[in-house]
Amino acid sequence: MLSMFSDRPSRRAMLQIGSLGAMNLAQKLTVAGTALADADATSVLTGKSVIFLFLHGGPSQIETFDPKMTAPAEIRSVTGELATAVPGITFGGTFPGLAQRLDRFSVVRSFTTGDGNHDIKPVVSKTSMGASVGSVYSRVAGTNHPANGLPRNVSLFPQSVDPDCQPMVTQFGRFDSTGALGSAYAPFIPGSGGPLQENMKLSLTAERLDNRRHLLTQLDLLKRQMDAGDLLNGVDRFRQQAFDTIIGGAAEAFDLRHESPATIRRYDTKPLISPDQISRRWRNYNNYVDNVRTLGKLLLMSRRLVERGCGFVTVTTNFVWDMHADINNATMDEGMRYMGRPLDHALSAFIDDLEERGLSNDVMLVCCGEMGRTPRINSKGGRDHWGGLAPLLIYGGGAQRGAVIGQSTRDAGRPQSEPWTIANLLSTIFHTVFDVGQIRLQNNLPVDLIRLVTSHSPIDGLLS
Repeated sequence: MLSMFSDRPSRRAMLQIGSLGAMNLAQKLTVAGTALADADATSVLTGKSVIFLFLHGGPSQIETFDPKMTAPAEIRSVTGELATAVPGITFGGTFPGLAQRLDRFSVVRSFTTGDGNHDIKPVVSKTSMGASVGSVYSRVAGTNHPANGLPRNVSLFPQSVDPDCQPMVTQFGRFDSTGALGSAYAPFIPGSGGPLQENMKLSLTAERLDNRRHLLTQLDLLKRQMDAGDLLNGVDRFRQQAFDTIIGGAAEAFDLRHESPATIRRYDTKPLISPDQISRRWRNYNNYVDNVRTLGKLLLMSRRLVERGCGFVTVTTNFVWDMHADINNATMDEGMRYMGRPLDHALSAFIDDLEERGLSNDVMLVCCGEMGRTPRINSKGGRDHWGGLAPLLIYGGGAQRGAVIGQSTRDAGRPQSEPWTIANLLSTIFHTVFDVGQIRLQNNLPVDLIRLVTSHSPIDGLLS
């Protein structure tokens, strides 16, 4: 079949490249009546990227960054507390790495998500027009990086780095929601939980390809011929981007084999806890195992993507932070061993890596869940749903370092100082990735989108 690359390929031959996955990817980018952001979209971009690490299930505000050790026993952190790099501030007992690095990031102790429902409201909600925050970003910035074709909006799940993990959870909301923006702005999702892996891998049979080297040679020839001629005349703008994604080498960003073994080891959370150390009594056992085996590598892949021009990466390890101590979920003490330790390790590695690479000002990491947990521990040793207060960590992207913003009530049930909401969090993100003043002047963006980006205030004291 490679004869279609010989000499100058015909238009028909060009369309046959769909067998390489390019045309399938093009379909992802093509929606009738939908246009990418204009070529001058760069005028409203700051050049900064965001990684949104979503802790699905609702992490406890107390066992993370507000341990309340002077409160009664039924309220205070069951994992104890650790002194941090900021005098007078303590974290829960499963976060030694983050405690030592608090001088590099900030936490918000008066963040509230508004209700205790299981969903993905910080990522997709009415506040964001029913679209994922990454989709809002790509509607402004464009779906693919103009230089290398890399998707600018990507969602990563356990199967993105390990095909043996469970599929992404959609019961409580779809991370690929685009609301009224149109499906062209949905995130690319590598792994069998989404289309990107199937569309970007060059998986032709041995009978059709002599070898991989020959294929790459022919793709290089095709690219030169495309650059030199008008082969793509009549092929729409979206399919052009699909070909650029395949031929431009963007797929390399998703391949961790290009990282040094030392870097992979540095991020890897899998050695922290073996599956045998996780109790099988909980129905969430497989979720716990998937989280431990993939969280570090997901953050490493995220770094690779933003380093190469991806503007927004959403990361989650499925439904694992729900700690009722019921038939499904572990107790707070046991669950934080499964969840807190890998999170501490992965975020510590990520922060150190970005600091060493000089990327701390260029990339913002946002870490939160859809809610917090009840101030009082229940009779089985768990905490239940709570919308009054939730943990929030923000690193990089020009955000303050070492700040502890806001105060909670004595029982960590409500904000004692000014509450900060999801709308304020989204505004913080938008002020990081966009020149909001320029957004107001755009006539190529939906009015509702402009209103979304400009109508709320960032979290006070967070952005410099």
